[in-house]
Amino acid sequence: MTFADQRPRTVLLAGGAGFLGSHFCETLLAQGDRIICVDSFLTGSRNNIISFANHPRFRLIRHDICNELEVDEPLDEVVNLACAASPPRYQADPVHTLMTSVVGTHNLLKLAEKHRARFLQASTSEIYGDPAVHPQTEDYLGNVNCTGPRACYDEGKRAAEALCFDFLRLRRADVRVVRIFNTYGPRMQPDDGRIVSNLVNQALNGEPLTIYGDGEQTRSFCFVSDLIDGMIRLLRVEPNPRAPVNLGNPGEFTINQLAELVTQLTGRSVPVLHKPLPQDDPRMRRPDISQARTLLGWKPRVPLEEGLPQTIEWFRQASKVA
Repeated sequence: MTFADQRPRTVLLAGGAGFLGSHFCETLLAQGDRIICVDSFLTGSRNNIISFANHPRFRLIRHDICNELEVDEPLDEVVNLACAASPPRYQADPVHTLMTSVVGTHNLLKLAEKHRARFLQASTSEIYGDPAVHPQTEDYLGNVNCTGPRACYDEGKRAAEALCFDFLRLRRADVRVVRIFNTYGPRMQPDDGRIVSNLVNQALNGEPLTIYGDGEQTRSFCFVSDLIDGMIRLLRVEPNPRAPVNLGNPGEFTINQLAELVTQLTGRSVPVLHKPLPQDDPRMRRPDISQARTLLGWKPRVPLEEGLPQTIEWFRQASKVA
């Protein structure tokens, strides 16, 4: 395994004002790269980038990638993180969600081709659907309901992967694809509908914790700094893996266990409110990260017991500012 040289690069990062995107921007700026952040602000936030918005190597372009984009300077890398990722957000405008994944990804691939820039696509564990194989390996083809309410995201990301690997096979762009499993950490939005932000904010507000179904469904939670490290490794590793790579923490927790940990760490004794499990909600999710270990020398370093207190403190401080 080798990594490309560490010279400063110009990186266009779509979705750079989002939860993951802002951490990606911040990390690359610290490494000396130049960032062109592209965001429509449909789900991203200016608060996420305020700490480095005036950095001399940071440039912001407000733009929806469903529309073609022209950039008036050379690009070394293009990173696509531009898509709503939480079910309530992506189901709120399902057609736009699907078009962002398909048309938006195509637009960015063409931009990378034009600039001869390396391309990183943020895909998702959702492409496995409600998996019949556990843990999920990259060669598992998934169990997705293509007409259900989550299909706009799941099938959009699957189609985006197809586009990416077509561009790679046709030698139109140097493309890498990461499949991201549940990620958490500072800068999550309190109302994004994800399980960590839901439970933490309900506990902090003294509200009942909402658990869908019996709470025995499982998730694997990766702290944001670990994920960004893995993504940058994938972006810059040589040679190109030419296959999708799972990134996530293989530590597996039931939702009930997560809720119990949240109550312990917030010091709030609140009841649990059970609601029906949403349609097509995965019953279990855990990544097999053998490929990431072998190809990237990567593994997560922050366990949930360390990352969750940092996330809780973030939400606690954010509520004071609000």
